[in-house]
Amino acid sequence: MELWTALQALILGIVEGLTEFLPVSSTGHQIIVADLIGFGGERAEAFNIIIQLGAILAVVWEYRRKIADVVVGLPHKREAQRFTVNLLIAFFPAVVLGVAFADLIHEYLFNPVTVATALVIGGVVMLWAERRQHRIQAETVDDMHWTHALKVGCAQCLALIPGTSRSASTIIGGLLFGLSRKAATEFSFFLAMPTMVGAAVYSGYKYRDLFKPADFPVFAIGFVTSFVFAMLAVRALLKFIGNHSYAAFAWYRIVFGLIILATWQLQIIDWSTATP
Repeated sequence: MELWTALQALILGIVEGLTEFLPVSSTGHQIIVADLIGFGGERAEAFNIIIQLGAILAVVWEYRRKIADVVVGLPHKREAQRFTVNLLIAFFPAVVLGVAFADLIHEYLFNPVTVATALVIGGVVMLWAERRQHRIQAETVDDMHWTHALKVGCAQCLALIPGTSRSASTIIGGLLFGLSRKAATEFSFFLAMPTMVGAAVYSGYKYRDLFKPADFPVFAIGFVTSFVFAMLAVRALLKFIGNHSYAAFAWYRIVFGLIILATWQLQIIDWSTATP
C-alpha cells in the first residue's frame, strides 16, 4: 500500500466520521474531498461502504444501552414496542424511493455542483426552521407518536439528493414536526442505524465484486478512522445542542456551498466534470 493511498483513506475516514451525523452532508463532503485528492474509481465505491459502516457502528456503540433495553423489552414493554414501530415507519419511505431511484440519482446528481446547490438551499431552510417558533409535542424519542415518525421518514427522503444531508433532513424535519431539539437529534441517530446498514448491505451486495483482499489495509484505515471520529462528532453534537441552535451549521453549509459554486462559475475549478 502506497503512503499516498493510506493518507487518502485517512482523510476520507476523518471526513466521513466528522460529517455523517452532523447536518452538513457527509455524501456531499465525500464527493468534493474525494475529487480534490483524486480518490475515485471502483475502489472508491467499495471504500465508501466500509467507512459508512464504521460511522454507524460508532453510534451503535454510543447507544448500546438504549438498544439493549429495546431488544430486551420488545416482547413485553410497550415503550420498546412503540419505539421499534416508530423506527420501522420512519425507515420505510426512504427504502422505497432509494431502491426505485438510487441508480438515477447516482448517475445524474452525484457531482459537486449539485452538492453545493443543495448545501446552500438546505442551509437557508435550516435558518428558517430555527428562527420560527417551536411548538414541542415530544420532548424525548419515547414520547413520539407514529405520525411524528412518518413525517420524519418522509423528510429523510430528501437526503437522497446529495448535499441535502440525511442528518439535516431528519433533524430539521423533526423540529418542524414538533420534536424537541434533543429528540430530533437522537431520533436521527437511531434512524441512521437501519437506514445506513440497509444501504450498506444493498450496496455491498451490488458491488460485491469490487471487494478485493489487496484493498483490506486501505479499508481498515478508513473504517477505524471513521469509527473514532464519528464517535467524537456524536458526543460533541449532543453537548453542543444543549445550549446552541443549528444556525452555525446552516451558515457553514451556505458558505461552503457558495465557495464551491463561486470557484465553478469563475472557472477556478471545473467542478461540473468531477465524478464521485
